[in-house]
Amino acid sequence: MTTEQKDIVLATVPFLKENGVQLTTHFYNRMFQHHPELKNLFNLGNQQQGKQQHALAGAVLAYAENINDPSVLLPVIDRIGQKHTSLDIKPEQYQIVGEHLLASIGEILGDAATPEILGAWKAAYMQLAGVMSGYETRLYQLKQNIPYSWNGWRTFKVGKRVMESDEICSFYLYPADGGKVPAHQPGQYISLKMFLPAINLTQIRQYSLSDTPNNDYFRISVKKEKGATIDTNGMISNALHDQAPEGTEVMLTAPSGNFIIPADLRQPVMFISGGVGVTPFVSMLQHVLVQENPVPVTWLHGCRNSSVHAFKNFINTQAQQNAQLKQHIFYNTATETELAEGIHTGHLDLHKLTDLSHTSDTLYYVCGPGPFIEKQVRDLKSLGVDHGRIFFEEFGPQVLHAN
Repeated sequence: MTTEQKDIVLATVPFLKENGVQLTTHFYNRMFQHHPELKNLFNLGNQQQGKQQHALAGAVLAYAENINDPSVLLPVIDRIGQKHTSLDIKPEQYQIVGEHLLASIGEILGDAATPEILGAWKAAYMQLAGVMSGYETRLYQLKQNIPYSWNGWRTFKVGKRVMESDEICSFYLYPADGGKVPAHQPGQYISLKMFLPAINLTQIRQYSLSDTPNNDYFRISVKKEKGATIDTNGMISNALHDQAPEGTEVMLTAPSGNFIIPADLRQPVMFISGGVGVTPFVSMLQHVLVQENPVPVTWLHGCRNSSVHAFKNFINTQAQQNAQLKQHIFYNTATETELAEGIHTGHLDLHKLTDLSHTSDTLYYVCGPGPFIEKQVRDLKSLGVDHGRIFFEEFGPQVLHAN
């Protein structure tokens, strides 16, 4: 890109701040109109909730603001690249996105869309597409080099189902070809693809891997959604609960994601989860507890009540067997017996736990619904925790920021 083109892109930042979501909403509508087959690739639940539009608007704005030094966006590029490789995104699909994004800029700007502005944004997009597709090519190559890993989609069978609570079921997924699977990094996820007859589309959803890394199977733990209106994310989860007995075939991609802990953790760690957000931490905890060098581990979990408290017995057993692990549990509504056992009542609140140890090197991992994550990050910062030691996994497109 030329200096003049970068200046033009920077000059559009105020417009993007004001109209970014309008632009991305127009873009998705336009692209799906011309390429309805992409509805099988994009998560329509996130589209219906507006998450994807807000996430893309934030990414476009961040790119424009840092057009002179895109390297500062490397963490974002990695996170998006991990998602894209999990979805089996191909370089040629960037051409489709670029065509409709640039057309949308012209249509939203109207008469203000000068050839210079459109030319600058075309150059900017081509630069970004090159960076992203190049980065994703490297991720695909890395996956290919991991023992038993693969690229693209692979057929698995449901081998076993275990209810972890009244609403969360664990599915043990084995390769249909009888082969092995790569040992994932604790905290990673897989993409699962299913056809949903109700909407006559194939949809994809990511699920955190919830077991110790191994070469025989993957385990995901899925919450059954309830309510009158359930988006496609909930439809996939409910289809697994209701229509995926043992032997059912599903399509998976290999593990992806950068919400992981250091391979050789040396400092204290605190896991803070809400509801089904506990799933990646089960794998992380198992990894931490078997390290040669024990570190203090604090386990904080909040859910509605004991009936929906997944992995309760497993975590209790781990706490009994490992003195380094301390746990604090919150139920929205706790019984007198549960209060006597040490369960806290109400929503998970760090300020109620005056005996927590917050050292200068503790690493904090947060996972759960968006409002839960926002509260925990806000409370951690109010306790003096630097945002650089706070890591969180927001299910779906990321629209939250720790800083």
